[in-house]
Amino acid sequence: MSQENDAKLWEDYAGNPSEINREKIVKRYLPLIKYVVGRMAVTPPPGLDYEDLLSFGVFGLLDAIDRFDLSKGFSFQTFAVPRIRGAVLDELRKCDWFSRTGREKVQKLNRAMEKVLRDEGHIKDELVMREMGVDEAEYFEVQELASRSYIASLDEVMELEDGDVSLEATLADDRESTLDRLEAEDDKELLMNAIKKLSEKEQQVLALYYYEGLSLKEIGRVIGVTESRVSQIHGKALSLLRAILKEEA
Repeated sequence: MSQENDAKLWEDYAGNPSEINREKIVKRYLPLIKYVVGRMAVTPPPGLDYEDLLSFGVFGLLDAIDRFDLSKGFSFQTFAVPRIRGAVLDELRKCDWFSRTGREKVQKLNRAMEKVLRDEGHIKDELVMREMGVDEAEYFEVQELASRSYIASLDEVMELEDGDVSLEATLADDRESTLDRLEAEDDKELLMNAIKKLSEKEQQVLALYYYEGLSLKEIGRVIGVTESRVSQIHGKALSLLRAILKEEA
């Protein structure tokens, strides 16, 4: 559907917020839910399946539709993505999808990376492992947990003084207004500079995942490693970006 047709849908709904017009918007953006859930790389917990995750995403889509203000000139896709993802996460948390122990391990990794970066000015796996007091196997396990905990999103990584910034929000939609682009430019530059400090393999994984839209399994085929190893690289990259951005904020 063209941008003009999208605008017409929203204009009709703004002028007459009937159930019929609302349903048209819901149908128009249902594919966005599949896109968001697909990019979250989440394995449904026992008792749930992929269709359940999509249904959770519908709650976020409906919330986004109710809250969206067409007059502000923002892209609906950009506005809706974090709300869809948030709705899925809220429901998964109710199922205790990510355990307290898992969260504590990831927090320990983040703190260790921040300390090593602050003390040494660079990150080496050996130094982080020593700071954490873990062996290589445990270290890789926590990296994979980090990948899962971030749900394949950089939203939680961008902890800047002026508020959270989403990579998806700045890159996912080519139809942002000029004002949107200008406001996001400084944050994008900060993020891109931080990414340049990652290893070549880490940069490649992030580029294939966030820019090319490949799944972790597909990335594994491209770079010749297992899906689990890709998840570890992804988790380490996000934790390292968090540490770099916190150091420079």
